Parts: sequence; C-alpha cells; structure tokens
Amino acid sequence: MTVLHPSPQTFAGAPKSTAARIGIGGPVGSGKTALIERLIPVLRARNVNLAVVTNDLVTKEDAERLRRSGLIEPERVLAVEAGACPHTVIREDPTLNMAAGDELEASFPGLELIVFESGGDNLASTFSLDLVDWWIFVIDVAGGDDIPRKKGPGVLKSDLLVVNKIDLAPHVGVNLERMLAEASAVRNGRPVIATNARAGDGVEALADAICRAVLFRE
Repeated sequence: MTVLHPSPQTFAGAPKSTAARIGIGGPVGSGKTALIERLIPVLRARNVNLAVVTNDLVTKEDAERLRRSGLIEPERVLAVEAGACPHTVIREDPTLNMAAGDELEASFPGLELIVFESGGDNLASTFSLDLVDWWIFVIDVAGGDDIPRKKGPGVLKSDLLVVNKIDLAPHVGVNLERMLAEASAVRNGRPVIATNARAGDGVEALADAICRAVLFRE
C-alpha cells in the first residue's frame, strides 16, 4: 500500500489535527466522486476551507478526475492506493489516510474539512473513527431496491445514508418511496437523504447535514 505525494511533515512535526474529517463510502458506481464534485462548489460557496483524499486500489483515477475538474486546486487533492481490500485503509489500518490528512493540514493552515473518499467497496464497508469524525454511506437506486433490506453495516452504521441516482428509479423498476421508507426503517430513523448527483438534486441538503454535524454551522 502506498500514499502518493508523501511529505516528511506528515510523519514528523505535523500540527495537531484541527480540521473536521468525514468519510464517504459505498459500492463501486454508487456515485461517490460525482457527489463530491457537486459538494465542492456548494461548500466553497459557504466559505468552507476544504481538501479531499481519494482512495483507489492501485490507481489515482478519482484524484486525477477531481484535479482536472477545475472545482478545487489540484494540490488540495491527495490519493491513497489501498493495494488490497478498499476497507483496509479506512478501517483496519487507516494510517495512510491519516498521514495524507496530516499532510494536507500542514500544507493548508486553516483547513476546516477533509473529505476521505473510500475506494468502491461492498455493504460491509465502514470507517474507523480513528480516521473520521463522521461518515456517509452512498448506495444507488440502480443497485436494487433490496439494498436497505440487506442491512449491511454501511447502511446501518453510517451517520448519514445517501440514496443516489433517484432519477433512475422509473427506468430500473424501483419503487423509490418504498426504498426510502425501508432505508429509514432499518436505520431506526437515522438520517437518509435522496440525491441525484448528476443534476445536483439533494446536494444542498447533504451540505447542510455536513455543516451541522462537523462544522457546527446552521
């Protein structure tokens, strides 16, 4: 496993973490990177000083996509290569991600928020609370309306569940209202947000949730 752009400041003399750290996980193709692309301008419009760490198995594909987007300065995006199961570096041994976060804080004084995007994983994926303060799990309508009923740890334990690609519901035979109701039921009323990252639907509500939960802004 390797972290790209290592810095000596990450391992010695790095300042104590002050930025809030949140995780965004979910299966491959659920729309995690697309949601981050939509979130960045919304959060920056609220004057949130942020940076991103992406995770992939053996590439830096998601990081390069964000760097090319023009939405955020390229140097504010770091990439971690998991080299194994994606959840290894966000749960079992998150030190590479922690080091990347420390590097960003050393490079950008006043950083308020670091978003850690997990590599695509299954419903058992969770984040270590040594790495993040709060985390989001993203599923998508095209993955099937039975996902909430499967009750994976990501669905049950995340601080916020996002049901993405709601625009596809009529095209894949999903009863969206029922899927959202079942998601809320298995989570015992813990928050669920429906989004269409492609169009930006629900992104303001997602930004509201992040600002309230970890930045303590209304």
